[in-house]
Amino acid sequence: MKVLLLSPPTTTEIKKVLGIANPPLGLAYLASVVRNKGHDVKIIEAVGENKTFEDIRKEIVRYDPDIVGITATTSMIPDAYIVAKIAKRTRPDAIVVIGGPHVTFVPELTLKECPDIDIVVRGEGEQTFAELLDEVKNHNNYERILGIAYRARNGTIRLTPSRPLIENIDSIKKPAFDLINWDTYEFSGVRYATIITSRGCPFQCIFCSSSLHFGKKYRPHSVERVLSEIKILYEKYKIREIEFLDDTFTLNRKRAREIAHEIIKEGFDLSWAVSSRVDTFDKLTGEYMRKAGAHTVYFGLESGTQKILDYVGKRITLQQSREAVRIAKEIGLKTLGSFIIGFPQETKDDIERTISFAKHVGVDYAQFTIATPFPGTRLWHEALKNDLLLTNNWRKYTATTAVMKSYHLSPKQIGRLLRSAYASFYLRFGYVLNDIVKHRGVLLRKAIRSLIA
Repeated sequence: MKVLLLSPPTTTEIKKVLGIANPPLGLAYLASVVRNKGHDVKIIEAVGENKTFEDIRKEIVRYDPDIVGITATTSMIPDAYIVAKIAKRTRPDAIVVIGGPHVTFVPELTLKECPDIDIVVRGEGEQTFAELLDEVKNHNNYERILGIAYRARNGTIRLTPSRPLIENIDSIKKPAFDLINWDTYEFSGVRYATIITSRGCPFQCIFCSSSLHFGKKYRPHSVERVLSEIKILYEKYKIREIEFLDDTFTLNRKRAREIAHEIIKEGFDLSWAVSSRVDTFDKLTGEYMRKAGAHTVYFGLESGTQKILDYVGKRITLQQSREAVRIAKEIGLKTLGSFIIGFPQETKDDIERTISFAKHVGVDYAQFTIATPFPGTRLWHEALKNDLLLTNNWRKYTATTAVMKSYHLSPKQIGRLLRSAYASFYLRFGYVLNDIVKHRGVLLRKAIRSLIA
């Protein structure tokens, strides 16, 4: 069979502000599954490759796939529906499959909203997709595949039982890196890639679906597996910048140090960035990372008030945030702090305290977003329970627009506070002067572009 895996043409914040996109790592994992089953496979990452819907249609005509697999986040779902429609109009006999965090938690709604989608893959996709390939080829008996939703022959929507998580993730085939057009993923002349070295998050933040999508059990790759992927990217595809996509790269600090040690031992001249929690970061781990080429650590600081930190289930304190940022800066790591505003019970004063905290905690960069009830999250269920959703227009679920009611603020007020947060942080005189001197105003231009986007 021929299998076309794609992410749809859409508009993303990172593309608007920085002009770049992330490599299609999830699709590359699935492509390896397809190959392992003996089928032909092609990947299209429409955002990075600047593909239009017409480009997608032409590729479907040319490639003539038996299966079209689509991945999409919540804000991309309307564009995924357009691709599904194009696929069915162009290749009526093709099976259209969709996966990703959004459809995992609203599979029935997805099939109702888009009659052109045949099957929803829920949760971790590799084993499910492997079985699906066999059934499409041989029987079309979908009811025995765990972890899907599908249309029965009588038109009804059926859900099969959930699939257990893959215990040993080293058993998952390496991504099909050769199917990625690496020339597309360059920034300032440097090729970059993404890697995920573990799955699962034991924490339960109210706004995050990761622990639901990949489970609460932390499942790491072996250090040997991680280094083998890095080596392929470094030597074969000349990658020199890597972002580790783990929810918390430093959850097992000993393992994080071992990975850093192996990068140094191999002599890889790499720059890289990771995400961490402030309570899983220490000086020794940071020093190992810095020596191995790490330049930035992303901390989910979230709020400048303990009240909101406790509400979202972050299980950290403001003092822990201050200390982690201080240690990182002392080591020589840049820090990016993530802050979320607009939770239902937040007041204007709460948000202003978060903005002030962002400016004074010491982070080099700040990312501000609006609390968004993505399907499946505890915030989503709270919003449904209390009738807080303002819209089901998935395009607006970008975390830059208020889509949920506040008990104290209007959506317009929250939007103004978001713009104020970016202006207040990035347009400070000291910050601007430092940026102009060290970076020729690059950060300032990015900040202004994000304000007017």
